[in-house]
Amino acid sequence: MDEEIASAVNRALFQQQAPAHVRIMNARRNARGTITAIPHQNTTAEMALLYGDIIIKAAKSVDKRIIDVGGNELWERLKIRTIPLVRYMGKGTEGLQKMREEIQAENKGVTIPAQVRWLLNPCTIKEREQRGDIKASSVVFMMKGKKVAQRLVSKGVTAGGVQ
Repeated sequence: MDEEIASAVNRALFQQQAPAHVRIMNARRNARGTITAIPHQNTTAEMALLYGDIIIKAAKSVDKRIIDVGGNELWERLKIRTIPLVRYMGKGTEGLQKMREEIQAENKGVTIPAQVRWLLNPCTIKEREQRGDIKASSVVFMMKGKKVAQRLVSKGVTAGGVQ
């Protein structure tokens, strides 16, 4: 079916009179179901994405499960220090899932595709908190978009109304 997707996309691009070099090749589906298509050797992903509407419509004509088309993005790794344990660790806090949702909701353009993680082992953090050694710890998370990550680093991250 992956070859059919590439064929449908290339035919649609041709019919819509996209430049001859704007084509895809080697469409493949990975274990998670994501389809990766390599643009023709004289095309960048950015050039192909100018025709995103045509590409998605053609791909959906072959496989209705396809929902979006996008360029390959690198994920940036960010670390936040002094996260209050009383707010994000323990029963009834909703934990780091709540932090993830707050960061995405309160910081424009932030997409966190994976869970936020404590930098240290959560059991170690809990033991140190119970001894009274710490009241805060650090987290790390991956996010999409280098420019957005740079903005967060320079201006700060807001979570739970606190920056």
